[in-house]
Amino acid sequence: MSINPDLQGRSYPAAEVYDVGREKIREFARAVKASHPAHFDVEAAKALGHKDLVAPPTFAIIVAQRADALLVEDPESGIDFSRVVHADQRFTHHRAIVAGDQLVAELHVDGVRAMGGGAMITTRSEISTVAGEKVATTTSSILVRGEGQ
Repeated sequence: MSINPDLQGRSYPAAEVYDVGREKIREFARAVKASHPAHFDVEAAKALGHKDLVAPPTFAIIVAQRADALLVEDPESGIDFSRVVHADQRFTHHRAIVAGDQLVAELHVDGVRAMGGGAMITTRSEISTVAGEKVATTTSSILVRGEGQ
């Protein structure tokens, strides 16, 4: 099955809520070697004006990838995940992600470009709180290799 060119312009509504917890922030910070005290110590985060621990900027990928899964799992997409190569990831932060946030992401397919037997797909995840406050926008490009590539 080839990539469905009609994906461009499609949106996937926010689904599952992601509860940002202190230990998840600490674990992620350790994994990416982020050492700022605001990732580990509540008082250090509060001293910077935040209500709780601050997540490293790339923490948004956790929520964005949940939204990306809606596209990959869509039977109409034509995406075989075993053929996916991650090409690019960008983050625009509207405010810091902090422990206690309840986040959702709406996914938008901004581009589908045929490349040989495969396709480059560009998506945008709009991450917000359940109350609707914008938190981050992530843009991702994946290359789906065609058969025989």
